[in-house]
Amino acid sequence: MADRAGISRPLLRRIERADPNCAIGSVFEVASIAGVPLFEGEPDQIQTQRSALTEKLGLLPQRVRKPRRVIHDDF
Repeated sequence: MADRAGISRPLLRRIERADPNCAIGSVFEVASIAGVPLFEGEPDQIQTQRSALTEKLGLLPQRVRKPRRVIHDDF
């Protein structure tokens, strides 16, 4: 994988470990080669996935969900 992406093996290991200091271009290249979809082009698909996630989160007990912080930005 490292050879195909044109990166070093240590960098590939850092990408696999989700090191935030990796170059984003390298991460995108590895994801593309691995066949990981990063962006969904269809807004309908995004909305469908969001709805499914909202349904799943609705099944969780309230105490598991993070409370939403209300931001008061009216100065």
